[in-house]
Amino acid sequence: MYQAMPASPMYSAEHKAFRATVRRYVDNELLPHVDAWDEAETFPRSVYRSAGELGLLGLGYPEQYGGTDGDLFHEMVMIEELSRTACGGLLASLFSHSIGAAPILVGGSEALKARVLPQILSGEKISALAITEPSGGSDVASLTTRAVRDGDAYIVNGSKTFITSGMRADYLTVAVRTGGPGAGGVSALLIDGDSPGLTRTPLKKMGWWCSDTAQLHFDNVRVPAAHLLGQENRGFDIFMRNFNHERLALAMQAYALARVCLDEASDWAQQRTTFGKQLVQHQVVRHKLVVMATQIEATRAMLEELAQRLERGESPVAQICMLKNFAAQTMQLCADSAVQILGGMGFMRGTKSERIYRDVKVYMIGGGAEEILNDLAARQLGWV
Repeated sequence: MYQAMPASPMYSAEHKAFRATVRRYVDNELLPHVDAWDEAETFPRSVYRSAGELGLLGLGYPEQYGGTDGDLFHEMVMIEELSRTACGGLLASLFSHSIGAAPILVGGSEALKARVLPQILSGEKISALAITEPSGGSDVASLTTRAVRDGDAYIVNGSKTFITSGMRADYLTVAVRTGGPGAGGVSALLIDGDSPGLTRTPLKKMGWWCSDTAQLHFDNVRVPAAHLLGQENRGFDIFMRNFNHERLALAMQAYALARVCLDEASDWAQQRTTFGKQLVQHQVVRHKLVVMATQIEATRAMLEELAQRLERGESPVAQICMLKNFAAQTMQLCADSAVQILGGMGFMRGTKSERIYRDVKVYMIGGGAEEILNDLAARQLGWV
């Protein structure tokens, strides 16, 4: 297994103990089943509860709602360990609340937070975020799903697509248009999953097989006005704040999954014999491994530096965009190289690199496509 450079001094004894706890959980509760879950294109709801009991779902949320104290380095440790499953789909759905529940924490009333968040963080209920629409992906400011005030409720009509945990989410945090065109007319609503008028259609995907993904349709869905998150027509700011952490988390996953590819490829190269010698003894193969390791080290350094800046209260939006793109490119390079080194085995289901190879593209699109994030970074840097 590839040995990375020594961890940043930001990792304490507490982080190391947390890593050991998560590692045991992954070894005992996830790794024995993850291949079957991916083939079945689902995993049991009980996984949410076991992760909730361990405090993984509540990491970074206030203790009063059932959260667990921790910083971004705890999150990094958790994602590194969970990524040993080589199953991005498991991470996507198991942690869909990381984007679905965050706006509730930021904008929900105290009564709403006290009722909903403990259910989500314990794993009893599933939370999802619904922003993307069939008519436009990254162009959030142009969304068309409309919510019209009707007494003590909103009436919602429209559609959402590519929604992670969309089929079984109990709570949907939905971006709706309550005002005029553009970002200034967007609001955030929390919609119960069993609301009359809500229909869901499952979507088939290239990768992330065990993550349920859905298209949602709202047909005169009545939502209590008390489920408005933040102020009316001010929801765009809530969602934008959410995107920064989503992109950081995706970068963490891409980095950790790239590490898995390198580990599998290096192990294979040391075990496989061709033309009378180990595969790693062929210069072209060991050079591939070094290029993979170099890209991974650079990504790790960017991740840790940005995590420290965020912990200090900074908001380096341009650098988060660049990191997310760079990490996805690292994952793409490592997945491609690993499959090539494994040869025919790399094309077979059951190898970790094969599954990660199928998942690569969603990391280059999700949370903001590469082109969108490059443009956002350029604007943040004052070049536009």
